[in-house]
Amino acid sequence: MPRKAEGSDQFEDGGDYVQSLARGLSVLSAFGRDRNRLGLADIATRTGLSRAAARRLVLTLQHLGYVRAVGREFMLGPRVLELGFGYLGSLNLTDLAQPLMEDLARKVRQSSSMAVLDGQSIVYVLRVPGQRVMSVSLGVGARLPAFCAAMGRVLLSGLDDAELDSWLAQCKPTRLTPHTQTDLRRLRRIISDVRMQGYAYVEQELELGLCSIAVPLRNAQGRIATAINVSMPYHPDASRHALENVLPQLEQTAQAIEGCVPANRLQAVTA
Repeated sequence: MPRKAEGSDQFEDGGDYVQSLARGLSVLSAFGRDRNRLGLADIATRTGLSRAAARRLVLTLQHLGYVRAVGREFMLGPRVLELGFGYLGSLNLTDLAQPLMEDLARKVRQSSSMAVLDGQSIVYVLRVPGQRVMSVSLGVGARLPAFCAAMGRVLLSGLDDAELDSWLAQCKPTRLTPHTQTDLRRLRRIISDVRMQGYAYVEQELELGLCSIAVPLRNAQGRIATAINVSMPYHPDASRHALENVLPQLEQTAQAIEGCVPANRLQAVTA
């Protein structure tokens, strides 16, 4: 099923909830990088729907152009891109930021990314690949847990105290490596430090061998709209290198992006 917004269970019991729409979106969400082709039985299993219901929804989505048949299986159709690009287009930010982030990636010889906050996750809206550091390949639309990602902590630092309290109440941290910080009180202090210092540095919490440093992009009202980062491999001197060499370049890039984006286009995003 599609990812739920926090506090959505009560809404689903009300008269405004459209179950058929939710089920249709769950079918689209069933497809992913690991399975880009699915049969009806697979779709039913992944969505929790009956095979008959899955069939009706798939055929409807096929008629609308969001799904296409490949033999006895189905895959997403080109029209599904309209859903994602409509969102990115509303930001009108990535096209302006990409050349600046490409320049940053060349200077530091590492990958650089931009992400927004979506519930308990960050969602990548732009990625400039560099040296392969992570064991998984990330692209636009990829999601990572916000609590242990540098961009996630930067975005969380932009929440006010009440918003952060609500977010932490929903957070269920998982220890991904021996270095992952899972204590919620400690996470609150870390986010408070990020708010004061203006950047977040994370070392091997998300994945062994991976470090990341991130800074915010702010809108005209001074609110954090999105975050950009540089990812790099871990070595004993990684933190010093990140703070002394990478952070100044990252901050310069953030300032350049803020300077070239019209004020009404850089909106705070904490969906």
